[in-house]
Amino acid sequence: MTTESRGTRRPGRRPGASGARDQILGAARELFAANGFDKTTVRAVAARARVDPALVHHYFGTKIELFTAAIELPVDPREILAPVYETPIEELGHALASALIGVWESPHRDAAVAMFRAQIAGGDTGLIRTFLLEVALEPLLGRIDMPEGTGRLRAELVATQMTGVMLVRYVLGFEPLASLPSEQLIEIIAPTVQRYLTGELPDGAGSDHQATAP
Repeated sequence: MTTESRGTRRPGRRPGASGARDQILGAARELFAANGFDKTTVRAVAARARVDPALVHHYFGTKIELFTAAIELPVDPREILAPVYETPIEELGHALASALIGVWESPHRDAAVAMFRAQIAGGDTGLIRTFLLEVALEPLLGRIDMPEGTGRLRAELVATQMTGVMLVRYVLGFEPLASLPSEQLIEIIAPTVQRYLTGELPDGAGSDHQATAP
C-alpha cells in the first residue's frame, strides 16, 4: 500500500483513534486544575492533547460535558443545580444543601466520593476548586454579591461547608454524622449555608480580594 493510499496525516497531530480520548481527558484535567473553567478553552485542551478541536467535541460535546468527564462525574453538575439557580434568594441555603446532598445520597454517590478522595489524595485540589467555585457556584455569584465585591468570598464560605460535609460524612465516615438521615443533615446545615450566602459580613470582607482578583 502506498503512502498516498494510506492518506496523509497532519504533522504534529495524534490520530483520532487509540488513546486520543485519554489524551484529551488528561489535558483537560491539567488545564482545568491550573487555569479554571472559564479560562480553559476546548481549543487549548486540543492543543495540549495534540488533536483537532473537532475531535474533542466529537468525544465530549460541550466544554461543561468535557469538564464533567474530566472529574469523572456521571452527571452534569449545572443540570442538577439548575433549579437552585432559580430559587428565591431567601431559600437558597436550603435549596443548595438539598441539591448537593441529594447527589451524594443518590446512585451517583460512589463516583462523587471517588472523585473527591482521588483529588485530595493526589494533593492537587485544583479540580475541586474549579468544580465548586467556577462550575457549581459561579451562576449564583451575581445574586449573592451583596455588598458588591463579596460574592466570591461568600461562595468560598459555602465551599468550606460543603467540602467539610463531604470529607467528614462520606470519606472519613465520622459518626454520628455519617449515619444522620439526610433530611436532618440538610436542616442542620442549611441555615449556615444561607448565612454565608446572604448574611452580614464584617466591613470590607471580600472587597479587596474581589477588586484585585484576575
